[in-house]
Amino acid sequence: MSPDNLSGEDGRRFETLAVTHGEEPDLSNGVGDVTSPIHLASTYAVDGIDMDTALEDLDPDADEFLYTRLSNPTRHAVEKRVAALEGGDHAMAFASGTSAVVASVMAAVEPGDRIVAFEDLYGGTNTMLKELFRDRLNVAVEFVDATDPEAVRAATTDDTALLWMESPTNPLLRLCDIEEMAAVADDHDALLGVDNTFMGPYFQRPLELGADVVVHSTTKYINGHSDSLGGVAVLSDDAYAEEIGFLQQVGMGNVMAPFDAYMVLRGLKTLPMRMRQHEANAAEVAAYLDSHERVEAVHYPGLDAHPQHDLATDQMDGYGGVLSFEIDGDLADVERFVAALEAFTLAVSLGGVESLIEHPASMTHSPLPAEERAELGITDTLLRVSVGVEHPKDLLADLERGFEAIDAAETDPRDADPSEASASMD
Repeated sequence: MSPDNLSGEDGRRFETLAVTHGEEPDLSNGVGDVTSPIHLASTYAVDGIDMDTALEDLDPDADEFLYTRLSNPTRHAVEKRVAALEGGDHAMAFASGTSAVVASVMAAVEPGDRIVAFEDLYGGTNTMLKELFRDRLNVAVEFVDATDPEAVRAATTDDTALLWMESPTNPLLRLCDIEEMAAVADDHDALLGVDNTFMGPYFQRPLELGADVVVHSTTKYINGHSDSLGGVAVLSDDAYAEEIGFLQQVGMGNVMAPFDAYMVLRGLKTLPMRMRQHEANAAEVAAYLDSHERVEAVHYPGLDAHPQHDLATDQMDGYGGVLSFEIDGDLADVERFVAALEAFTLAVSLGGVESLIEHPASMTHSPLPAEERAELGITDTLLRVSVGVEHPKDLLADLERGFEAIDAAETDPRDADPSEASASMD
């Protein structure tokens, strides 16, 4: 279903929900703010003592607030809006995307359970599953190639409590068939979690495909301006939501701050327009790289040559703004390339309006041992690009500048020392 035709419970479509849902003006206070105020108060006055009301009975929808860790009006507006955009009944906003993942996993498993996870996960998630859940909490974790549904099915047993997926993955843009993953999970009474950060709800809504929980790093596309840190978990199952909510408010107390919530609300208003431009620019960049003699491979679901292009077309409404590519050369060539760029900033993260480029082997995926990176296909010549919303011709000219730096080093030996580039990557 196209996001332009997606309607919420009140009949409003995605574009409208992104702008207004969760922060409709409240005229009862005589002010009628068009945008939700930043509620910085850490505590709230109450009408009186009520021995019959427990903390869990407080209803933010009824303007019942006690303490900001438990609920905050600005954060609540974010939770309502993202839930509506993802098609879920509940959303919990966290201080980071990582904390949203931790809570979603922890709420699904207990010691002695098993997790089956996509082997090509974000390096931080991979490390978390191994060093926190496997090594400290006695939860078995098996990593599999989830591009093959049969591999997931073979790894999933009746003591598997959770399947954890990213689609597309970071940084190789591999996909899993989310409907197939949901079927495997259902066969074993397991839960399915999907990290949807790379696509956002505009291009993909995993709950519609059978996922039990969807997480985002709101730091990325949902906020879209590289100036707010946060995460969110979205789901519809009441019992599972209660467990995640407990971890958010009490077990971890790791909630999104009011100012970050305000920034996310602002960013969400332009999400549809930004995503369309990100995708349009990424398509041009991918086509340019795919035809360049200095490029060995381009990983982007929007290319016909992508091995899962048909699956991407079936389960997503667009191909997103992230791609990765491998330079035909060595690490020194990669260093020269990134040092010559001007429009692309060498930095981790993604999803902002500005274009970023990063070197997974030395940056986002450096926590993984070299042999593990090699097994996954994360080479020293792989670069990941978050394509921004600048003019695409300026982006292509900048990439060409990088390739020219490699050519110059080959034709003039005096340019062969990439020490300055090496220092910039440290």
